[in-house]
Amino acid sequence: MSASDTTPAATGVDGLQPVMLGADIGVYALARAFHEQYGVRSIVVSGAALGPVAHSRILDNVLVEDGHDPRQLVDALLRVAREQAGRRLVLLANSDWLVRVVVQHRAELEPHYVVPFLSEELLDRLSDKATFSEIATDLGLAVPRTIVQDFALADDPAWAPVPVDVGYPLIAKAASSADYQDVTFPGKKKVFEISTPDELDALWASLRAAGFRGRFVVQEMIPGDDTQMRSITAYVDGRGSITLLCSAHVLLEEHTPSGLGNPAAMVVTREDAMLEQAATFLRGVGYVGFANFDVKVDPRDGAFRFFEVNPRIGRNNYYVTAAGANPTRFLVEDRVLDRAVEPVVVDTEVLYSILPHRLLLTYVLDPALAGKVRGLIRAGRVAHPLRYARDAGPRRRWYAFAAALNQVRKFRRYYPEVTSTGF
Repeated sequence: MSASDTTPAATGVDGLQPVMLGADIGVYALARAFHEQYGVRSIVVSGAALGPVAHSRILDNVLVEDGHDPRQLVDALLRVAREQAGRRLVLLANSDWLVRVVVQHRAELEPHYVVPFLSEELLDRLSDKATFSEIATDLGLAVPRTIVQDFALADDPAWAPVPVDVGYPLIAKAASSADYQDVTFPGKKKVFEISTPDELDALWASLRAAGFRGRFVVQEMIPGDDTQMRSITAYVDGRGSITLLCSAHVLLEEHTPSGLGNPAAMVVTREDAMLEQAATFLRGVGYVGFANFDVKVDPRDGAFRFFEVNPRIGRNNYYVTAAGANPTRFLVEDRVLDRAVEPVVVDTEVLYSILPHRLLLTYVLDPALAGKVRGLIRAGRVAHPLRYARDAGPRRRWYAFAAALNQVRKFRRYYPEVTSTGF
């Protein structure tokens, strides 16, 4: 079944109350999806009313003093549950460390909330990029060559990093983003592109000195620009059926140190061979709930190289809603109404972008791909998660405008190459 065959927005789910941890654009996109599908206001629990959720008419923001303190967040969720007693509470989070907070406190939260996440044991296995690579390989998926650097014993003066025989340049990143969340040191990035052995040695020294005691992975750098990247979003219901699959062709990623690798623009594009591999993985590990895969097409052989699976719907989840397969419907039908739904594989093309069109097209070099983008723009098949007509007060419109200008500034600073003719 394709997304175009799905029913229009449903109503009448009595007492439905979405509750979310976080305040970024992905959380707002989920709140928007719930509002579009069910007409409900969400409750967002966070340490600050950040721009994406500030001044919104479709959500209520519950603030805690320290949004990085798990105990404060859990206590706030329990207060919300008491205040919303009798309603059908669905709890979501959209960053790895917040998912872990929910899963680790499941015993406290589950009497009050639907908690649609993995078991802690499976979460630990899949959230670790090194373990993910091992599991994916065992299931027949292609992954980048990976070497693990374990800092568990780095307090020992005799500790030394294991040799790395991956060719340069290479990629280095934390195996578990939750372990890396609170580590600070000069030059910290989400993903490091390492050009020489000296640069890698300096990174190991910085991590050791900063007290990092988790694992880092070193991976071969798969050639190709951002347009070789793909995103997959899936939902697996409580019966083990994969009821939602959606893939997107990345056009441009963010290039700030903290956001490197986050897609900023994508075209929803159905790629069945890649989706079949993702489905093999999900079935093989006994997955439940939302999943988001990062994949790169290797231009050397055309293989889909799977980088990781995020145990959540993903920051850029609105591309799925924009293509006609509102993901909240799959969750609510499964976990609130206990109903099976007919599986959907999305095949509706739409441009998802948080960038001004001219900025985006500056970076899309392939003429055919640029032509597709222009065609979608001219056809009005474009979606921006923050631009919602039913939540478009003056301050919301101003924030969306200011965020677009900020994207221009960020790309000029961190990724200044101007390489095509624009719009």
